[in-house]
Amino acid sequence: MSKGEQRISDTQGRFAQPVRNGNPLNDASWTSGRILLSNKRVILAGGSGKRTLPLDQVTNIGGRFDVNQTIASVSGYTSLELGDDVILIATDQPDQFERDLFSALLNQTIVLLRHPAVKGGVVQDTDWEKARIKLTEESVDVATAEGEFVTFDLDDIGSLEAGERTVMDARRRVVEVEHTVEGTSVQSYFSGPDRKTAFLQELFEQAAGRNEADLDLEERDKEVLMALYSGVSPFEIPDFTGMEVDTVEETFERLIEVDVLDEVRKRREVTLTTRGRNMASEAISDK
Repeated sequence: MSKGEQRISDTQGRFAQPVRNGNPLNDASWTSGRILLSNKRVILAGGSGKRTLPLDQVTNIGGRFDVNQTIASVSGYTSLELGDDVILIATDQPDQFERDLFSALLNQTIVLLRHPAVKGGVVQDTDWEKARIKLTEESVDVATAEGEFVTFDLDDIGSLEAGERTVMDARRRVVEVEHTVEGTSVQSYFSGPDRKTAFLQELFEQAAGRNEADLDLEERDKEVLMALYSGVSPFEIPDFTGMEVDTVEETFERLIEVDVLDEVRKRREVTLTTRGRNMASEAISDK
């Protein structure tokens, strides 16, 4: 390996190319072989030879490219777009390979961070600052230039939005991430080089998708969730909503059963789960 190159993983698996020069290849098939990932490249070694994919040429990650039934028969593959070409990689542990890949692409990247940008629904007077990213198995850890450390637990990522904003007098891609800090819902904003920000967005989108809420709420459920999301104490919910105490207790119990609330202590002390924050945010948006 070249100077400064570090091996991240070395495993067996399969790979295929379903798109070349922007054109789908209907006869694409899987090749078995060795898959070596470093912090600079992916090497695919099969019976017909070796192919090197420089990571600095990867433009996108994710998406299905099921050009035929043979490709579609594998459910857990990672797609890499390199300009107009697409390479698919499948291993026995696809989630682990994808985490390793994101680590190779994002570790030690310098980004811009505004944290917290919103806290408890209130916009904060915080500035953009430079920060360095490090990925672990469960989180995105960020160290700011001012010496602050912020952990973004991937199981704690709620809603996510992305778009262009003016950042430091320039139009940049911004990724807005909802998570919690000491039990309070906050939004933190990331920006930086478009390519790296796009990879970070994809990582957070995958995490948010796993945590996504999909339940039909009754009106009283929405009222309780919105109150908790806004920072109202569980003990103050009856007075805040005008509901009877027993009704609030029943609502808590129902929402705990469907993993929208976590019970902290018996008798009406609860906290929102990631799923619950998503549902509360959606309920507020519907108002």
